Parts: sequence; C-alpha cells; structure tokens
Amino acid sequence: MREQQSITAEEAAAILGISRATLYAYVSRGLIRSEAAGDGSRRHRYAAADVEALRQRREQQRNPSVAVEGALDWGAPLLESSITLIDNGRLYYRGQDATVLALNASLEEAAGLIWTGQLEAAPFAHVVQRLPERWEAGEGLSPITRFQAVLPQASAANAAAYDLRPEGVMASSARIMHLFTRLLSGVWPGDEGIAAALQAGWNLQPKTRRVLNAALVLCADHELNVSAFTARCIASAAATPYAVVQGGLAALEGTRHGGHTERVEALFLEVGRPEEADEVIAARLRRGDSLPGFGHPLYPQGDPRARLLLELVEDCCPRSAAWELASAVTGAAEGLLGLRPTIDFALVTAARALDLPPGSPLALFALGRTVGWIGHALEQYAAGTLIRPRARYVGEWPA
Repeated sequence: MREQQSITAEEAAAILGISRATLYAYVSRGLIRSEAAGDGSRRHRYAAADVEALRQRREQQRNPSVAVEGALDWGAPLLESSITLIDNGRLYYRGQDATVLALNASLEEAAGLIWTGQLEAAPFAHVVQRLPERWEAGEGLSPITRFQAVLPQASAANAAAYDLRPEGVMASSARIMHLFTRLLSGVWPGDEGIAAALQAGWNLQPKTRRVLNAALVLCADHELNVSAFTARCIASAAATPYAVVQGGLAALEGTRHGGHTERVEALFLEVGRPEEADEVIAARLRRGDSLPGFGHPLYPQGDPRARLLLELVEDCCPRSAAWELASAVTGAAEGLLGLRPTIDFALVTAARALDLPPGSPLALFALGRTVGWIGHALEQYAAGTLIRPRARYVGEWPA
C-alpha cells in the first residue's frame, strides 16, 4: 500500500469509532489489510479503502435508510420488516431476545410470535394433513433433498395451498413443518411439539429436547439474509407458502449460507483429535485458508446464538468426545485468530454430541428457518407489492 492509501491505527480507530484492540481483531479476520509502516518502528499502517468500506457497512447496519453506492451485496435493496432486529450484538424477534426465547419458549410459540406477534402456538393447533407413506421415500438422499422432493407433492395434496389469507398461510406452514419433522425423525409431532417428536424419533434422552428446541428457535430468523430475501421475492409473486419454502431451501443449502455447516463438519474431520486443533488451525492460517464456522460480520464480539447453543450442549453432554473436540477447536480459533464460533459451528457440535443422523445440522437449520421464511412471506403478502429491483446495465449498447 502506498502511504497516501494507508492510515495510522489512531486514524483508523477514530474513523470507525472503535478501540485499537477491536481494530486489531478486524485485521485478524481479514476485514482490514495492514502492513509494517516501514520506518523502522513496530507500527503498522492500515488500508484506507478497507476502513472506509467497513465504516460504510457499519453505517448501513445502524441506519439501513442510508444507501451506499455499489452496496447491492450488503444492505440493498432495503425492505421494511418488523420481525427481526440485530442490534449491539444481540438478536431479537419482535423485540424479544431470541436467546431468552430459546430457553423459555417452544418452536411453535416462537413461530406464533414471528407470524402473529403473539407468543403462542395457536397456528399449530389443528394440523391434520398426513402424507401417504410412499411419498416419504428417498433412501440415500440428504434430509434437505428429501424436503425439496416432497414439497410439490404436499402442495398438490393441499387444496388450501393457494389460500393466501394469514390464517390459510399459517395452516399450510404448520403442515409443512410437521411434514419436515416426520421426514427427519419418522414421527409426526403430537401435543408436545416438534422438538419432542425429534427427540423421540431419534431415540434420544429427554434432556436433549432442550438442546433441539433451542437450536430450532435460534435458527428461526436472521433478518433479510439471502434465503429470507428469496422467500419474500417468491411471496411477492403471490406464490404459495410451499413455493416460498422451496425457494428458501434452495438458497439455504448454498455453502455461503446454511450449507456452510458441511464445511464445518469437514473441519471437525480434519482436526480429528482435540490435541491436533492448534496445529490444524495454524496450518490453515499458513495456507491462507478460511476457518469455517468462525467469525460473523454482524457479531464482532461473537454470535449470541452459538454462545447459548454451545452452553446447552456442554450442559447436556459435557463428557462427550464431540464436545471435547469442539472445545479444543474454539479455544484454538480464539487464541490464534481472535475468532468466535457462529451458529453453523454450534449446530454441527450439537449434532455430533447428540449423535444425530448425517445431514442433521442443515436439516435443523432448515426446519427452524421455515418459521422465518413464512414470517417474511406473511409480511410480503400483506404488502401486496411485487419485488422487482432494476439492473444497472454495463454491457454493450446497440448501434
């Protein structure tokens, strides 16, 4: 970097309104480039362009109405929503702390809050649809693929699928979530709810129900991420809730979204044993490889969803090999890179500690996030507008 393109640590910290320690953490995460000052001292200079880009990003997070030129990949287009707020390192569903809800509310109650504003499981009171067993085939397919395969059949079997009134949408959505639960566990949810059905179908101890429910609630929504935006676009065309969820699943399984859990699982396999964690992560650092499951741009001080879920896993399975390995990896990541785990890492840890079937981390993510997709669809149906961004043409003009 030329000197005019770089600034001092004091200048960078002042522009961002952060401490020097936080500045160094951003550098370690690759958000800001730095290099030795070259004056014989131990000081470093920091890329002015990176600092400005981060300042604009933080400004958009604080004030989404401020549009930043060229920011379509981070913060634009802007849509109004009253569902989820991410603020000061915390996650809120309609003003209620999601981590508190995960400890005290069922997934069904959280869905009621997101869908209606009321913390109650009323939308799940009368789920009647049951699919023929032949529709539940799919041996050898991942859970997420089975979800996608069966949705069109379930939609065709539901005469009310095109009822886009709020009560109709919620009834169809409750059916979808019960269907996903059945596909995952072999058990239809009863009065005790979805987490209980998963625990029973997977033949787990009763104490694991708290972990499963918390994982689902913590995944319920995360503002206007790529799958939620996809869901809103589909809903804006007046497509059914089944189509909304189908689109959400397609976006979720990408490796930059929920499919990131597969990269985290690969990291667990790469580390193998707790005593290898430091060396494996150091080797990744030397190669310039990223560390999947660590460092969330919206939570510089750590993902609160991961923090809670990991605490619950430790409380449930403190002596499991999976927990010991996860603890070693998190310790190495924070010690070497200053990075904390994300919800993706926590989901994989939970699945391994509870010995869940293959593909469960992404499946739990999808089942929980279905709540958010439907919440955004309900808002979009009510808005009655078509989401249709314009493109800035950069190709050849006709002669």
